[in-house]
Amino acid sequence: MSAVRVGIVGLGRLGRRHAENLAWHVPGARLVAACSPVEQEREWARDNLPEIALHADYADLLTDPSIDAVWLVTPTSLHARQIIAALRAGKHVFCEKPLSLDLAECDSVIEEHARHAHLHVMIGFVRRFDASYRDAFERIGEGAIGRPFMVRSQTCDKNDPDGFFVRFAPTSGGLFLDCSVHDIDLARWMLGNPKPKRVFASGTIAIHEGLRECGDIDNGVGTIEFDDGRLAVLFASRTMAHGHDTQTEVIGTAGALAIGRNPRANRVEIADAHGMRNVCTPTFFERFEDAFLRESQAFVALVRDGTATGLTLDDAREATRIGIAMRQAYETGRPVDL
Repeated sequence: MSAVRVGIVGLGRLGRRHAENLAWHVPGARLVAACSPVEQEREWARDNLPEIALHADYADLLTDPSIDAVWLVTPTSLHARQIIAALRAGKHVFCEKPLSLDLAECDSVIEEHARHAHLHVMIGFVRRFDASYRDAFERIGEGAIGRPFMVRSQTCDKNDPDGFFVRFAPTSGGLFLDCSVHDIDLARWMLGNPKPKRVFASGTIAIHEGLRECGDIDNGVGTIEFDDGRLAVLFASRTMAHGHDTQTEVIGTAGALAIGRNPRANRVEIADAHGMRNVCTPTFFERFEDAFLRESQAFVALVRDGTATGLTLDDAREATRIGIAMRQAYETGRPVDL
């Protein structure tokens, strides 16, 4: 098959990274179009990407017959309807997580995809493509820690005093759906996709009082009980002082393994009067830069050759379902049965 011709939609901070990967670093992909309603973002594309078609309107991009696949890096509230529109236009779809903030919308996407089964849809749970997480998954499958029964995982962003997360909060779905959805997916993946039984959650506002207006929090903890007795304990934060800090521990009957326990930016260690330290990863992209590239390559291989990624729309729906339950558990102060 010739190169997969991709049109990217959304050129914000993450969309630009995806666009650069697709334009320069993904064999088998050819970035042919970009779409954003924001003029400054289209100007960035003119200045930084190869010559491509630029659109201000998503519907216009979908009418372009030269595009094989759309790459959605747009607000979560738009994901479901944009995926459905792309499928109806005959395009394969990559979409950033989460699939939706609403279960009925998730179901609508799954139903629409069933009507276009020859097209591929992939949701961007990027940690599955990180080399360290992939190695951990394979070692667990080989029995390195016996039967895994507990996952402790966190997604913790560096504090942003400019208040980006406060401005983003009204459309994010809340801390658990925006941040912990990664850890939810990881926990299910590492534990072999057990069925969730019940969730608990609590949280607080440590710094960003502006979140109170929309009912969000900047630090939260959730627990998932699975029906086979396995557990996941998740922590999410917007207020880390030292940098982006993603780490996961999986505990089994014969051992444990940890991924990312020290969020080091590189292998340099500094020793001085303050002790030993290292520089930490500043944002999620620096931590998962290589994984984002592998994720892009996996989608292209899926479209070109049908190479399975191990990710399904049902996985994305389940992550949303658990995330919604976690948010409800926080809001009500009571466990939510699943």
